[in-house]
Amino acid sequence: MKFVIQIDASPHEAQAANTAYQFIKAALANGHHILLVFFYYDGVCNAQVSSFAGKDDLSGRWSALAREHGLDLVLCVSAAQRRGLVSAEGKDQGLLAPGFRIGGLGQWVDACLKADRILTFTS
Repeated sequence: MKFVIQIDASPHEAQAANTAYQFIKAALANGHHILLVFFYYDGVCNAQVSSFAGKDDLSGRWSALAREHGLDLVLCVSAAQRRGLVSAEGKDQGLLAPGFRIGGLGQWVDACLKADRILTFTS
């Protein structure tokens, strides 16, 4: 099965982002495909480089999962701009963890057209 995952929740204010991470790990372990992980609204904060070390570093865990499985981690450019993660021109301000990229709703729509299921994790 092909999934598109949308994460709308900040890693600091809700369990939703960690639940999405655990779901993706389980789906991949069971042979499913993740076409896109799209971070929207406060979900873009999952990409911010964390000062936490160890297992509480969700951005680091996202980076490692993306590296290991070739996941496409896309931040909504508008949401990231409003939260100061990227410049007004859409450029990384040096705050993003490895593996995340800036994109837009066009990538999300395109992936949704190819997916069997779309899941949204929100607070």
